[in-house]
Amino acid sequence: MVIAQSGGPSMVINASLCGAVAAAKGKAGAGKIGKILGARHGILGILNGDYVDMRKISTRKMDAIARTPSSALGSCRRKPSAEDCRAIFENFKKLNVGYFFYIGGNDSADAARIVAEEAAKEGYPLVCWHIPKTIDNDLRSCDHTPGYGSAARFVACALRGDDLDNRALGGVKIDVIMGRDAGFLTAASALARQREDDGPHLIYLPEVPFSETKFVKDVKAAMKKFGRCVVAVSEGIRGKDGVPIGAKLGSGEKDSHGNVQMSGTGALGDSLARLLKEKAEVKRVRADTFGYLQRSFPGIASDVDRDEAFGAGFVAVAAAVKEAVSGTTMTGTIAITRKKGRKYGVNYEWRPIADAAKYARSMPREFIAKNGHDVTQAFLDYARPLVGELPPCEII
Repeated sequence: MVIAQSGGPSMVINASLCGAVAAAKGKAGAGKIGKILGARHGILGILNGDYVDMRKISTRKMDAIARTPSSALGSCRRKPSAEDCRAIFENFKKLNVGYFFYIGGNDSADAARIVAEEAAKEGYPLVCWHIPKTIDNDLRSCDHTPGYGSAARFVACALRGDDLDNRALGGVKIDVIMGRDAGFLTAASALARQREDDGPHLIYLPEVPFSETKFVKDVKAAMKKFGRCVVAVSEGIRGKDGVPIGAKLGSGEKDSHGNVQMSGTGALGDSLARLLKEKAEVKRVRADTFGYLQRSFPGIASDVDRDEAFGAGFVAVAAAVKEAVSGTTMTGTIAITRKKGRKYGVNYEWRPIADAAKYARSMPREFIAKNGHDVTQAFLDYARPLVGELPPCEII
């Protein structure tokens, strides 16, 4: 078995890695899986023959890794070509690899899909499964994805602290939050509110066309009502033309999947701050871009998120072995679905890899307030169990 991590790291992606390894070492893999190899830096590690023997790592260390943020094996964003796949299969043949698990988001699922399809063309008997992960929460196959709850918890805590900071000094504070095409992470900022006058007072998502004129008007109204204003903005906000504003301001750098880099720059926040100083006549305007802090911040992960990430990895291996032995299917992804009823709980279900690959989902309309700059109670009810209780804060 070869397992690898791909795409952006998260606070709980290592829990999925450890869950998968635990299943392979246990009853699910007994007599079916021999060596368990971790490829360093995704498919790059496979192409370079750079592996870690996961069976040699102690249970104690694996438990610690499961609670450590970022990708312990390293990651990459390489989209495999047909030539890459042929090299991968040659590598796998030498090592007698029959199982391949790839942990990541929709681009990683697409990479796993490509590997699986090329394996079928080559006649190579490879069991190829995707294990879900993304802080953007945009996989079409899942109610929510491992990594989202913890990143959302970071955002909610950061906005709660930022609101207190803004209370002390006033003016406008803009926080730019990850979310290329989906506003789930930015929407989580609403969980920071404890009181009616708490920020964020305005929330802007990629799903709602952004208007500079309306933005200035919204901020002026908030300043008049509260005497200050905290704004949560998704990095993916876009105008009527559908092009992300941050992409226009950035370097235009793209990864192999065609995604334009936006998180490594503070250009969007700076641009919005300048706009308010010029058009809203607000003297004190500050902007922060949370950037990569949201992904791998230690000590703040959601317990629910970590447990579900471990479960997704464990179930993926168990399901892959079972389906392969029965001859049902050689490929798949694990979908996390929410149980019905008031008490929160989830199921793990098999889905075709194509259900998670390439295409992203957006925030449902019922989660977005009619005014276009807030979220609904339905979203808060959806997100709260994933994030958990936040640290309480008091004011005079």
